[in-house]
Order: sequence, then C-alpha cells, then structure tokens
Amino acid sequence: MSVLGVVTIGQSPRSDMVPEMIEWLPASVEVRERGALDGLGTAEIAALAPEPGDETLTTRLRDGSSVVIGRAGILPRLQAAIDLLEEDGADVVLIVCTGEFPPFRHSRPLLLAGPLLTAGLSALAGDSLVGVVCPLAEQEQQSYEKFAHLEQKIKVAWATPYQPGTSELASAARKLAEEGAQLLVLDCMGYTQEHRETAAAASGLPVVLSRSVVARLTAELT
Repeated sequence: MSVLGVVTIGQSPRSDMVPEMIEWLPASVEVRERGALDGLGTAEIAALAPEPGDETLTTRLRDGSSVVIGRAGILPRLQAAIDLLEEDGADVVLIVCTGEFPPFRHSRPLLLAGPLLTAGLSALAGDSLVGVVCPLAEQEQQSYEKFAHLEQKIKVAWATPYQPGTSELASAARKLAEEGAQLLVLDCMGYTQEHRETAAAASGLPVVLSRSVVARLTAELT
C-alpha cells in the first residue's frame, strides 16, 4: 500500500474534494491530509488576506465556508504541511491548488496541481481556443499570465465553485462558448464533476476538470 499526502491551501479534511479524487486513484492508495490553514481561527485567517501585488487564492474551510487569501502568507504553512506528511510516512505528496508556487523543500516526490493541469491541458487542447473558468474576478489577469506559455489562445471568465447553485458557472461557460472557445477548463480544484456537467451542458463544449486531470496523473506515481 502506498500513502499519498494531500496538502490543501485551506483546511483539512477536504470532504468536498478528496472522496471524488479517490475514484481515480488505485484502490490500494491511502490518503492522508493536511491543510495550510489547519488550526487557525477566523482572525488569523483574515490576516492572510492578499496584500497588493500578491497572488489571490480562494479555498474552503472545514465548516464548508470559503475564504480569500494571499499566496505569500501561506507559503511557510504549506512547507510545514509537506514536512508533516513526509514525517507521517507519505510516499508522494500532492498540493491540491492550481495556483503557481515557488519550489518547496521535500524528500519524497512532490506534485503540484498547477503544473499537472497546464501540462495535461496543453496536450489535450492542441490548437483549440481554450476557455478558462477561474473562481474569482480578481484572478482573471492571473489566469492570462498563468497560461501565457501555452501555444493556445485563451479566454477567461470567472465563477466560484464555493457557493450554492450553478447558474454563475453556466453563465460563464456560455459566455466563453459565445466568444469562440472550443474547449473549457475549470481552473480550480474546488470544481466538481457536477460543475463539469453544468459547464458542458451550458456551453456544448468538452470540459476539462482540474481534479480529474490531477488525480489521474498522480495515480501514475502511487
């Protein structure tokens, strides 16, 4: 049996994400979770809000609510979560956020959802115009910068995965289809299979789900 350590930028356990990802992992894999915001209270989390120039991230807390945080403030806590999972016997560690991060210290294989997604998307999209759905309006420019290295042109719209209902996502998917997108990608690990089905029905396009791509590629090392 291999042990996969899963690091969320929010709080663990990610009951909205990990059970769905397990469907794409070998049955013999044991998943152990840590979160960058584990053990923090409301005021401590609020202090991690993005500063000017910082990358904006959004994530889920243990109680099901969502928060917006800055990348810079959680980097030390992400490193601590990686260290704890390695000490706890993880054979492979996966950071389940598609944002961009600097290198981390690690002694076991460390996978980041962002590079896995962009590599998989590049192979799947070919020369198609890609419509990117990100969670927040503040992240639209980040998305253009994030996917700038791809050969494909992109269009970006936003719809949060962390609020009830799917009308916002359906509207974003239709907008991207009307702008000429030929393939959609839901660029956040918070989007679910239900979100993919909603986006596909609204746009009439194939939809790449981040957690599916990331889990399937991670399975090759577990």
